[in-house]
Amino acid sequence: MRRACQITLSDADRTTLERWSRGRSTQARLVTRSRVVLAAAEGKENKDIAAELKISRGAVARWRDRFAAAGVPGLEKDAPRGGRPPKARQDLVRRIIDMTTQQKPANATHWSTRTLAKAIGTNRSLVHRVWLAYKLKPHLCHTFKVSNDPHFAEKLLDVVGLYLDPPEHALVLCVDEKSQIQALDRTQKSLPIYPGRCATMTHDYKRNGTTTLFAALDMLEGRLIGQCMSRHRHQEFIKFLAKIDDETPSELDLHLIVDNYATHKHPKVKAWLKRHKRFHLHFIPTSSSWLNMVERWFREITDKRIRRGAFKSVEQLIGAIRAFIDEHNKDPKPFVWTAKAEEILEKVRKARSVLDKIESE
Repeated sequence: MRRACQITLSDADRTTLERWSRGRSTQARLVTRSRVVLAAAEGKENKDIAAELKISRGAVARWRDRFAAAGVPGLEKDAPRGGRPPKARQDLVRRIIDMTTQQKPANATHWSTRTLAKAIGTNRSLVHRVWLAYKLKPHLCHTFKVSNDPHFAEKLLDVVGLYLDPPEHALVLCVDEKSQIQALDRTQKSLPIYPGRCATMTHDYKRNGTTTLFAALDMLEGRLIGQCMSRHRHQEFIKFLAKIDDETPSELDLHLIVDNYATHKHPKVKAWLKRHKRFHLHFIPTSSSWLNMVERWFREITDKRIRRGAFKSVEQLIGAIRAFIDEHNKDPKPFVWTAKAEEILEKVRKARSVLDKIESE
């Protein structure tokens, strides 16, 4: 007659098993296994333990033997199951992945767990588990744009060179315009934040006009030169260039990094630049606003002052922008560019090859 193996517990093992057996956050199966071993250590027989814990006698014998062979760690993990993996389930998982990544529903742009489950003939819980396991998120979509500028590499090397190795006796300024900033006033008072609730504001608003912020960010010190104007033409850009000329040391050359907006290339702007020899314009590639560091500062003022602000007039909006610039310039901190041109070019080459492959298909 086969007899159950004898269980002897060390003080450390007993402490661990007793903690598991009464732990509220411990997995239920681990609680049961701990109680089996503790009862076996008291000398109880398998049939009595099975009746006490309301489990099968075979389960009691299995965990008694597992503890005798592997100790406490043997209780934490299930042994690998035998037999072949279920082929039908594998085929279903593969089909879920293929349809999620390669097909679209007939009347929508992307799948949901319910629509995909209905199309395949399974339940939405399985679709959700597969998406979770393979990190598929069809409800999300990130935007991107690869520049098609034929002179992309040349312009990139020029601008990144100014960031990483600026010329001597010169200032590098990132220049751009944040146009059509709206003076929006909320229709009702916003409610303040308090414990348990975030701040609130009405979804509707009243438009009180717009302004355009011309900005030049000094890459050396982080100081910002800014000016708000009602319009966004070459006349306003020339006025802003004159402001830059007045507020920077006259003995330094000025290297301005700008985008390809038509205002920056207007004949009158070119004529003005010819009369002011210390100004040098460097154009970023098309569709590459991320290369102009002043865009990072625009995000700063948008997040911290404009987006959640309430302005009853354009004058009030301009006053808030000026106050933000003044506060920034009291203790300016420059943005530091670290990416090398070769790394960027390699990423762009890979992105273009993927796009070319998709278009050829």
